[in-house]
Amino acid sequence: MVEPQRIELTEAQTSQASKTYWDSAATEYLEEHGAFLGDDRFVWCPEGVDEADAQLLGSVRGKRVLEIGCGAAQCARWLTKQGARAVAFDISFEQLEVAKALDRKTGTPVRTVAADATAIPFADSTFDVACSAFGALPFVADAEAALREIARTLKPQGLLVFSVTHPIRWSMPDDPTPAGLRITQSYFDRTPYVEVDEHGVAIYAEHHRTTGDWIRALTGAGFVVDDLLEPEWPAGHDQVWGGWGPERGRLVPGTAIWSAHKAGTKP
Repeated sequence: MVEPQRIELTEAQTSQASKTYWDSAATEYLEEHGAFLGDDRFVWCPEGVDEADAQLLGSVRGKRVLEIGCGAAQCARWLTKQGARAVAFDISFEQLEVAKALDRKTGTPVRTVAADATAIPFADSTFDVACSAFGALPFVADAEAALREIARTLKPQGLLVFSVTHPIRWSMPDDPTPAGLRITQSYFDRTPYVEVDEHGVAIYAEHHRTTGDWIRALTGAGFVVDDLLEPEWPAGHDQVWGGWGPERGRLVPGTAIWSAHKAGTKP
């Protein structure tokens, strides 16, 4: 891999980069973060916000729930154990293979499919709830297109909750120490962060949106924004995850958790 770049990519290039990266990193990712994420927990972010306590989705018993960009489907597995009729998708076949291994390990199978967030293979008005913990939405070039697809699959008044890197973090270096408390990049520069191979082909891509961009993308896709949770770093939590850690996390937010619902009247 050559040095990371800030270059524009098409949706197709972005999707292929995500598939390439997560297919290659699925096993290593679980080895590095599996103890923190668990096999059947719903952890929203490196700050450790746990759905069992936060209840951002409310009661899911009996509800049809879609997990977006599920990785190894830990969240969907937890939802299944709470009585939800959960379905999960990811762009990476290797991530879904890891998910199947965790199904066998836990004895809690989850229905998973391989799909891109901009072309979700489910019918209109299928789900009561959609959720994503750092899955898919940071890794698409056109967030509004993905959100329109999610809205299409949700029933009227259906709930969407998802977590992403806090927009302000894009202006800072990926350094969890106090040295990372400096502005090195324009907050307004939406050019994606891209890693390429020796042939110049993108093999990882992550897209930045400002807070206003997310609001416009959500409302443009037919959602009503209900809340934005910016988790504070909890006392006693010393887990460092990439650019997230207790030293910087106590001073600036690292994660944004958006809550919204699909506009419309229930039938």
